[in-house]
Amino acid sequence: MTKKLFVSECGHFLQYSDGQPFFYLGDTAWELFHRLNREEAELYLKDRAQKGFTVIQAVVLSEIGGLDVPNANGDLPFHDYSPARPNDKYFNHVDYIVNKAEELGLFIGMLPTWGRYWSSSNFTVGNNEKKSIFKQENAKSYGKFLGKRYSDKPMIWVLGGDRNVKNEEERNIIEAMARGLRAGDGGENLITYHPMGPGRSSELWPDAEWLDFHMSQSSHGAKDHDNGIFTFADYQLEPAKPTIDAEPRYECIPVGFYYKNVNQSDRFDDFDCRQAAYWSMLAGACGHTYGNNNIWQMWTPERDPVIQANTPWYEALNHPGAFQMGIMKRLFETRPFTKLVPDQNELVVDGPDSGSAKIRAGLARDGSFALIYSPYGKSFTINKNMIRARNIKELWFDPRYGNFYHSLTSECKAFQTYVPPTSGRGNDWVLILEDEAANFSMSIFTEKIN
Repeated sequence: MTKKLFVSECGHFLQYSDGQPFFYLGDTAWELFHRLNREEAELYLKDRAQKGFTVIQAVVLSEIGGLDVPNANGDLPFHDYSPARPNDKYFNHVDYIVNKAEELGLFIGMLPTWGRYWSSSNFTVGNNEKKSIFKQENAKSYGKFLGKRYSDKPMIWVLGGDRNVKNEEERNIIEAMARGLRAGDGGENLITYHPMGPGRSSELWPDAEWLDFHMSQSSHGAKDHDNGIFTFADYQLEPAKPTIDAEPRYECIPVGFYYKNVNQSDRFDDFDCRQAAYWSMLAGACGHTYGNNNIWQMWTPERDPVIQANTPWYEALNHPGAFQMGIMKRLFETRPFTKLVPDQNELVVDGPDSGSAKIRAGLARDGSFALIYSPYGKSFTINKNMIRARNIKELWFDPRYGNFYHSLTSECKAFQTYVPPTSGRGNDWVLILEDEAANFSMSIFTEKIN
């Protein structure tokens, strides 16, 4: 039986029906259904499963020629560009990829369409300028078609597609598609919304009944942009809903590529990906999404890049940021991460509280452990009385390679200043303070990898 996801009782995390926590570790593979053949898709999915990813974010009607450029098998998604006339050959290919993902234990974060196809802004199909192919009626029927087709699959519905609703007509289209999905799958799968960046779904849809959890896009505008601000803003909302940064800075993408006169050689690297991941997780996220500029567009040397790519997607699979996302996920899974609550005030009493070196921390509700992240290896001071333990074990964790270093176990409380082992850009560290009696794991590599 296919596993399904639910929102936890506290409202901040995702879980399976048996109560086991689900760590959302996503990868942006927007062009997966459109550009890869079956053999390539299987290579990609196996790699991501092995690295610890749990959700693959992919678009049915893709951004790059999604309506007029055939998929790897030569098929278009619709007959006559009509959402009311889906092409079964195209969707059979989608079926294959969804089924292969299920075999590997992966969920698909399925975007029914990229935003340009429902937006009132014009776009080009071939040599023709077109407006939205969606209206309320066919948006609902298309949603129902997808919902029914994949109702029994490990699916998360992601509406939006990098666009914000600008008027009532657009809002009604999205509402109709959400109703169609619910009618098609009987409410079996969660629904969220992928906004244009920088942005938050919670600002666009503050009262939508169909929105099960929040998404933000902190985007690709600048280094050291604190995406934890997005996450924590959502974390504080009532009623509580899980939240995730579904599109932070991508590894290898030019910094601020959408600005004029950008230096194309200045690109985000693996440190930027780690910084975004730990900042967001310790601000209260239910997981995190990674992206790579070469992979989202499934670039090869034969293809013109949408945003300047430089490495074939199948080689970019092994860029360091992807490995380090799996390391991050496994660190949180070695402890009961759903107990973590963001704590910037009582636990951390001194240290950088803004800018590139900003310290972020999470404390377990029962006081059994805390994680404190120093992105530039700067020192900070902790109130150890917040850890409820007779003896406190102190560990440094290296987020680059996944190693634990046991520094000290002591019964001393009060205030303590910590100096990470190294400092500077790329020298980020996680301090773990925990109850010695809890006997948490000191190896991420003995934990089960999905």
